[in-house]
Formats: sequence, structure tokens, C-alpha cells
Amino acid sequence: MSSYLQLHKKHFNLKKFVKDALIEDVGDGDHSALATVSKTQKGKCRLLVKENGVLAGVEAAKEILKIIDPKFKFTELISDGTPVKVGDIAFLIEGNTQKLLTAERLVLNVMQRMSAIATKTNYLQSLCKGTKAKVIDTRKTTPNFRFFEKWAVVIGGGANHRFGLYDMIMIKDNHIDFAGGIIEAIDATHRYLKQTKRKLPIEVETRTLNDVKLILAKGGFQRIMLDNYSIADTKKAVALIGNKFEIESSGGITEKTIANYAKCGVDFISVGALTHHVKSLDLSLKAIK
Repeated sequence: MSSYLQLHKKHFNLKKFVKDALIEDVGDGDHSALATVSKTQKGKCRLLVKENGVLAGVEAAKEILKIIDPKFKFTELISDGTPVKVGDIAFLIEGNTQKLLTAERLVLNVMQRMSAIATKTNYLQSLCKGTKAKVIDTRKTTPNFRFFEKWAVVIGGGANHRFGLYDMIMIKDNHIDFAGGIIEAIDATHRYLKQTKRKLPIEVETRTLNDVKLILAKGGFQRIMLDNYSIADTKKAVALIGNKFEIESSGGITEKTIANYAKCGVDFISVGALTHHVKSLDLSLKAIK
């Protein structure tokens, strides 16, 4: 089992995911496979790369196939995180032909999206070369597919932001407005943590340099988010904050602007487009005759 799956297995049930995906796709039977091949037939397939990029989802595919049929023989040829080109063969699978045909689309759907995210992450991280900035994801993910999307970000060389609402307190603009102000929101957070006896990291979103000045005087958190700041204001904010807290830039940052934000000296750059605005990498599972 991969270390990433091991790390997050408390909050993600791969067996349930596979079961639900097959219920959605197979229903009362994969009648195409049942109609065309015998139930005892054995077959072999190869994962063919049809577009250049960064491969992701090999470990996921291995675990998914193991759940579908523990008797599958899986031969890995290219590992996760490897740059691939058209014509590369990532792995081979041997086993019951009917089950191979049923598993095909689920494996491809997972891998194509993961590879697209890994490719995008790798590219954006490369644009930050020479700085300390780490590209991170957000919660702008596909419902019930977040685990794979965030795994792909890590494979691509980025890092995960909070995994969900449960593992970090992130005081955003709406929390601040509903709480009556940025200081009031921080105070309320500390009361909550004390009452519930929880220890969670805290990040505070700021919208202006004045917000930064206010919370620097207050303290009581680990990270400051600079939301939709210009390059000029980001530089000013970084100068104000120094090394006192982690700094994250966020909001509308693209491949055209990310390098300039990275050069401002921020620790993290969060990009929602990593997971909500990618085109699947073209991969295919082909029978070997």
C-alpha cells in the first residue's frame, strides 16, 4: 500500500470507493464483457500513454485492481511522478478477461485525471524554481474524488493544503464578516479550541495590508493568507510579516503571474485551478493479443 494511502486511510475508504464506482458503472452486469468473452478466459493489457505529461495513479491503479480481483498480475514499468511521452507503456495487467474489461474504465478515469493534475502541478512548481514557494492545492475538488486529486498534486511535486474542514481552522472572509471582524474571529477561534480541547493549526485570510497589521499585533495563528493581493502589496506584506508566520498567496494566480508571486518571498501559493481546471491526460488500456 502506498504511503499516501496509508497516511489518509482514516478519512478515505478505497474499498468503498471502488464498490460505489462499480455499482454506478456496472449495475446488474457488464453485459458487453459477459456477452463477448467466456468467464474463464485469461487476458493481458498494457497501459499506453497517448499524451506527454507526468504520470500519476499507478499506485492507485494497483490498489484498485487488487480490490477488483486479487488474482490480477500487475507489472509496473513506469512509476508515479515520472515524465512520460506518447507511446510509453506504464504497466501490464494479466488476469480474468471479463474482470479486466470491467476494471478498464475505472482505472483510466482515475489515472487520466490524476496525471493531468500532476502534470499541471509539476509545471507550475517549475515556474517557482529558485524560490522557496511551494505550490499547494485547495478544497476546490470533485466531490468524493478529493483523495485522488490531492494525491496527484503531491505526485506532481506540490503539496496539500488542509485536506478538509476537520484538520485546520481557516478563518476566511465570510467567517470574519459573520464574526464581526478579523480580531473577533481569532478570539472566537481560540475560545472554541479551548472549549473543545482541540489542537488545530490556524490560518487567517487577509484582504488588505491593514488586516495584516491588525493580526500581526494580535498573533495566535500559524499562517497568513494574502488573498487577491497585487505583486506590489504582496511585497509590502512579506516585508511586514518577515519570518514571524507562514505566508500564503492566493486568488487568481496563473502560470503567467505565479513566478512573480513566488519571487516576493511567500512560502505557499495556492492554486484552485490545479484540481478544478485541468484536461485529462490521454491514456488507454489496450489488450495484448
